[in-house]
Amino acid sequence: MTDTPDTNWVINATDDDFEKEVIERSKQTLCVVDFWAEWCAPCRTLGPILEELTTEYQGAFTLVKIDTEKAQQTATSFGIQSIPAVFAVLDGEPIDGFNGVMPKEQIKEWIDKLLEQNEFVNAKNIMDSDPSSAESKLKFLLEANPSDARIEIALADLYLRQDREDECSQILAKLEERGFLEPEAEKIKATLDLKSKSDVDIDEVKAKAEASPNDLELQLELADGYVGKQQFETAFEICLEIVRQDKKGVGDKARQLMVDVFRTLPADSDLTSEYRRKLSTALY
Repeated sequence: MTDTPDTNWVINATDDDFEKEVIERSKQTLCVVDFWAEWCAPCRTLGPILEELTTEYQGAFTLVKIDTEKAQQTATSFGIQSIPAVFAVLDGEPIDGFNGVMPKEQIKEWIDKLLEQNEFVNAKNIMDSDPSSAESKLKFLLEANPSDARIEIALADLYLRQDREDECSQILAKLEERGFLEPEAEKIKATLDLKSKSDVDIDEVKAKAEASPNDLELQLELADGYVGKQQFETAFEICLEIVRQDKKGVGDKARQLMVDVFRTLPADSDLTSEYRRKLSTALY
């Protein structure tokens, strides 16, 4: 068995160009990576099957062949212990794989599932640049996989970005009927709730709150207003004071407001880290 000449659909990669040919390429299309070696008899059986499938699928995925004798560093990074070993790489990450030789039809089923995942990733990547196409892709995938919550969550996210709050809410309500929401869905719900606060007349609410400083409900309403204006630190300080005064009553609502905002902020947000600590101290 020899290296397959590079074509549009079948290419060879080494340690030197793995980043370009697999990681970067996988951000545009599905990559199926075949780890093989000249001395490996099963590889001589599997390789031609994979190459034949690239033709049948007409470029829907790229087959990247890696000779482990010439790319030992890459093979080690993938934890290759026996060959043939096949991995699917999408959007820069390995997402699935198998070892040994499988029948062609079984490999086709595997590829079909991967291509659905590829369509899903593509749809998410074009939500802002081409929302109409993204919606069409997601609805098509949902028809084929009606119980796939990931697709429903992505569709809810798309609707949220387009200010289609009612459609977003309908999807979230359906998902909540299961008794739980995935973290990504929780984030969408929190963002949707916060968007509803953006129309608050902050000056009016502030005047009322200052006139009645001991009315914790009014203080919470003021915190809501600041959240709607994305003045999160000011809102957090108000919420913390409410929690200190009334942990189980209005304070629990203030705590929940802070948690909802935490969900909408980036995972590495310094503001989130700081105020999670402060909230924990206020509660205990």
